[in-house]
Amino acid sequence: MEAHLRVLVQVMAVDFSSQQLQTAASRQDQRWKPCYKNIKWIEGDALDLPFTDCYFDAVTVGYGLRNVVDKPKAMREIFRVLKPGSRASILDFNKSSSLFTTSLQSWMIDNVVVPLASGYGLTEEYKYLKSSILHYLTEKELEELAKEAGFSAAKHYELGGGLMGDLVATR
Repeated sequence: MEAHLRVLVQVMAVDFSSQQLQTAASRQDQRWKPCYKNIKWIEGDALDLPFTDCYFDAVTVGYGLRNVVDKPKAMREIFRVLKPGSRASILDFNKSSSLFTTSLQSWMIDNVVVPLASGYGLTEEYKYLKSSILHYLTEKELEELAKEAGFSAAKHYELGGGLMGDLVATR
């Protein structure tokens, strides 16, 4: 079964940073599970994906949409490359309407995430995190964005006590 899936499943990972792709590819070689060997690393732009229409059975985005300048265009691109009936799952930090959750998230970024990242020499890369979440879309805005892009259904799910969110949209 696993050998059969290796033939059928192909993962395409897209990033605009060639340096990020090189790092990911080097880590891929360190993995022992066969599923990690089926990833193709592609330099590309979320606003102009290098794939034909209706190409993918699924699209996942992890912590990416929040960092895209033109979110409506990126969402239209995700819609374009998905086959009819397929789904997109977009995971990111959640812009919560709860004051408690927002305060907890802010505290965790300042006291856990950034200090931990600093230990790896990544302070600058994570300093923007709090402001980027503040300027991100709410769950309702994300659902509306997906529907405006053409998705037939869109539902945002809060995860981790509302600290994270996953938008699931169906083409």
